[in-house]
Amino acid sequence: MVLRPPVEPMLAQARDTLPPLAPGQVAVQPKFEGFRALLFTPLRADEPVLLQTRRAALIQDRFPDLAAAARSLPGGLVLDGELAVLDPHGQLSFTALQRPRPGACSARVLAAATPAHFIAFDALQSDGQELLEDPFARRREVLEALFADHSARAAVDAVPVDHGACGRGRAAA
Repeated sequence: MVLRPPVEPMLAQARDTLPPLAPGQVAVQPKFEGFRALLFTPLRADEPVLLQTRRAALIQDRFPDLAAAARSLPGGLVLDGELAVLDPHGQLSFTALQRPRPGACSARVLAAATPAHFIAFDALQSDGQELLEDPFARRREVLEALFADHSARAAVDAVPVDHGACGRGRAAA
């Protein structure tokens, strides 16, 4: 099945306690000053790149720089990640991320002043084949292979994963 918007992102769930874990079963990922999004690359060249918020709004028109960079990725991808924007000083800025809904000209001006980045932490689909039933470790392999082989790194990249202390069954401080 090919995934199409709206797709509900996989969300963290609050727990009072952690279940018993074997080594390597916990992955820790950093949190950035951004918001959750899904990136869809088209299977056909005449289809647009889509950027969906957690609440299912399509916002690719607000981030033409990111949509253009994502065109260098293979078609048929759905990446779950975080949308982040750099301010003019190169710092992550949640305020700059909240771009208004401008016209195409204004969106390009905002994109030049505050470039958008998509930090992927999961691959939900690859080459038009959905991966939702695959274990996270397999989806992570797909994601890492994707970014080892492609050069969209300026605006789209995979978040690093640490299996450190949590992966060895110890609580992180």
